[in-house]
Amino acid sequence: MAFSGDYLCTSFKVQLLRAVHNFTALTGNTFKLALYDNTVSFDQTTTAYTSTGEVPASGTYAAGGGALVNVTPTSVNTTALTDFDDLSFTGATITAYGAMIYNSSAAGNPSVCILDFGGAKTSSSGTFTVIFPPANATSALIRIV
Repeated sequence: MAFSGDYLCTSFKVQLLRAVHNFTALTGNTFKLALYDNTVSFDQTTTAYTSTGEVPASGTYAAGGGALVNVTPTSVNTTALTDFDDLSFTGATITAYGAMIYNSSAAGNPSVCILDFGGAKTSSSGTFTVIFPPANATSALIRIV
């Protein structure tokens, strides 16, 4: 099985302390989301974007995935968090089991997190949308507690 859960990559945590990533809207790094089939095995040890197992280009989906729109980091009580706008690919025929968010601005395209869709998600000549959870202290995809 390709995906076995959602993971914040361990290498990403170290890179945060080394100031590799900047999530600030408009002036920060470019983060992308790439979609994958069920032939890859990603977990918290995944360190960088790879095209191996990526779904084929279709509609507005191209190799490397789509650029995410950053939402400037903030905090809720004692939890720091960041978020992205939902991402859609139109006119696409896609079957994806999961995704990787990575920093396409940094050397080596370092991975940020792995997303498990819980099974095949498909679109057929339609719109494939990745909806991010609410940007709050308990649900935000990227949060430091």
